[in-house]
Amino acid sequence: MRTGADGVILPPPLCDSEEALSAVADADIPAVVVATGRPAKGLSAVSIDDFAAAHSMTRRLISLGHSQIGFIIGHPNQTASEQRYRGFVAGMQEAGLKPDPKLVAQGYFTYRSGLDAAEKLLRGPKRPTAIFASNDDMAAATVAVAHRMGLDVPRDLTIAGFDDTPLATTVWPALTTVRQPIAEMAREAVKLLLEQIRRKRAGAEEQPVQKLLNLHSFPANRPAG
Repeated sequence: MRTGADGVILPPPLCDSEEALSAVADADIPAVVVATGRPAKGLSAVSIDDFAAAHSMTRRLISLGHSQIGFIIGHPNQTASEQRYRGFVAGMQEAGLKPDPKLVAQGYFTYRSGLDAAEKLLRGPKRPTAIFASNDDMAAATVAVAHRMGLDVPRDLTIAGFDDTPLATTVWPALTTVRQPIAEMAREAVKLLLEQIRRKRAGAEEQPVQKLLNLHSFPANRPAG
């Protein structure tokens, strides 16, 4: 903002940062938040329905015969983490299954935190048959821990991620993951920001738009696991 930018786009984790959002408000500069689980009032936003995506993936795992499903929660400072966990719980409950607190571990959207969370879940007294991690970094870490323990993926353990980052296809076996349309989200964010900038220059009233994009789940070229 000090360089004179006409507007800003706030991706995670800035989309949920009170400090960043306050700075934008104080500067009275057009802004668009991307991939937040709970859009800030008065700001345009582009995101997917994280709750629905996690719910759908959970039901997919259940349809494969899993009932003991572990879950690795994302960073607590990002609202998408809560939405994904809520979607997981809802998917389990809808199938008549009660989520086991011992099969839930806290992560921070990093590979390192995924290693720690996977160790906790896989070395606990009740080992899950599937683990759903809130992003691909933590899912990839879970694959690494499983291999270190001599587990076959997906025969002994099915692992699912979220986001469909390049990492999802560089690990072996490739991850089953929720494909978040990141490039499309970026394009829409730029369009919304340009519109906000034009309206401000014209002296028109701001009209925040909150846009939910369709998600693309479970890439067909990858087996479950």
